[in-house]
Amino acid sequence: MPADMPTDKGEPMNTLEDTLLGDAAERLFAQTCTPVLLRAAEQGQSVDVAWRACEEAGFADALVSEAQGGAGLALTAALPVALAAGRHLCPYPIAHTMLARAWLSAAGREPPAGSIAIAPHGLAIAGQRIAGANVPWVRVAGHVLAQINGQAWLLPVQAACVESNGVHGSLDGEASWALADAQCLGGGPALDALAATAYAGLMAGAMEQVLAMTLDYANTRAQFGKPIGRFQAVQQQISVMAEAVWAARMAAQLAFQSSHALPDTMRAALGKARTSQAAPQVADIAHAVHGAIGVTAEFDLQLFTRRLRDWRLAGGSESCWHARIGEDALASGLGVLDYLRGISASDA
Repeated sequence: MPADMPTDKGEPMNTLEDTLLGDAAERLFAQTCTPVLLRAAEQGQSVDVAWRACEEAGFADALVSEAQGGAGLALTAALPVALAAGRHLCPYPIAHTMLARAWLSAAGREPPAGSIAIAPHGLAIAGQRIAGANVPWVRVAGHVLAQINGQAWLLPVQAACVESNGVHGSLDGEASWALADAQCLGGGPALDALAATAYAGLMAGAMEQVLAMTLDYANTRAQFGKPIGRFQAVQQQISVMAEAVWAARMAAQLAFQSSHALPDTMRAALGKARTSQAAPQVADIAHAVHGAIGVTAEFDLQLFTRRLRDWRLAGGSESCWHARIGEDALASGLGVLDYLRGISASDA
């Protein structure tokens, strides 16, 4: 796949490539990442076949330079893939993998085969072991790229002791590694912006699908002789929901705005803060419209809303990123509007 030609604002000059990439991801995930597969993954079954199809399609190396065997795309071009992964709840960390492989390649490291989850927080070294209580994607990922005491570590999941984190259906888990099995990569750029960007794209995509499901249900579920979507109270709630969904989509676009392969920290902060803020509102309204059927195991809505609530906290909640944004804004000495304009207009 050829690289995008960015403008001086970090935006692609030609969006056709983005459309082609997003359409290809949408087709692949629709075929391979069904709700049946997600339910199987939650029960501990392998998702290797679906992952291999994704890797063979070239998405995992989309942000790796052409000289290192990747597609050499800018981060902006990866947004459609992350959105599609969120819409289909891909049960493997493709958004994380794209960013992790780009980070490793930029650091002069050879990315390992397989999927890679990013864990900027929550892991610690105790004696001769590395452990975390809620390691992201550890039940399905091949490796974890973690930040511990200011250093990056690459942790092979095959060598880990993995246990449930106690959350129903979560693909995260409690995990620990012998220090001898871990590879210390040394210092480098923090990983939190990578995780925030990946989750912003996934959440925005998942919320788009939740909105679509809610609209479909409201237009087909009838009470008192007409679809519930014709009732003013339901229409008002769905309009609030739609506003939150599209605010999240714009926030994800900001997080992915870059002419390079790696994100800008403050753009990632704004993107993750806004998508995390929208997630509970979107989930709550969706369940209010669907009623009791929305929480049943057979109905797909609960698959999405459970993920949204997990991802809201993963990589830092809105309060965490709002604090980071506030600290950076105060340190800049700029007014609020000038500060926000600078983030959205400057090149990453």
